[in-house]
Amino acid sequence: MAEPLEHLLAKEAIRELVLLYCRGVDRKDGALLRTLYTEDATDSHGDTFDGPADAYVDFLEKAFPHMAYSGHHVCNHLISVAGDEGEGEVYALAWHGIPDGRGGLVEDFMCVRYVDRYRRCADGRWRFAKRVVTYDWRIRRPVEANAAAGLPAREAEPSYALLRHPLFARGARP
Repeated sequence: MAEPLEHLLAKEAIRELVLLYCRGVDRKDGALLRTLYTEDATDSHGDTFDGPADAYVDFLEKAFPHMAYSGHHVCNHLISVAGDEGEGEVYALAWHGIPDGRGGLVEDFMCVRYVDRYRRCADGRWRFAKRVVTYDWRIRRPVEANAAAGLPAREAEPSYALLRHPLFARGARP
């Protein structure tokens, strides 16, 4: 077994990886998302996508302009680490405001679990090697017409203006 401190540092790096994924999707930052996967990674999102991670990010970038809101909220995260490999199960609540095809919005709320394999790469960073999403609960329902009113424009996102550390910069991963 790895030294206790090294083991804890690996787990914390993996937790940050998961949070950066949430930030990348919610802030519509494809450049950030591309830094989070190994070159050979796959991503399986149930009935919406199953394939190479780079194609998954392409898929998301096409969807970003149509998402009025996206919020991923991590709950439980159990991680195992063995050397440069890891596994994890992430419970999350995911909210999306998506077009209904008739000029309105649909709230797409999901209780999801990400079943992950992680790998520490040559540069020392942990990345997703494989993500499989399971949907434990899902609700789709119409939302009020003004639900998206008041949301900041992508360019006006306050975290980019107020948080100065490179961790919070668009497309960056320090």
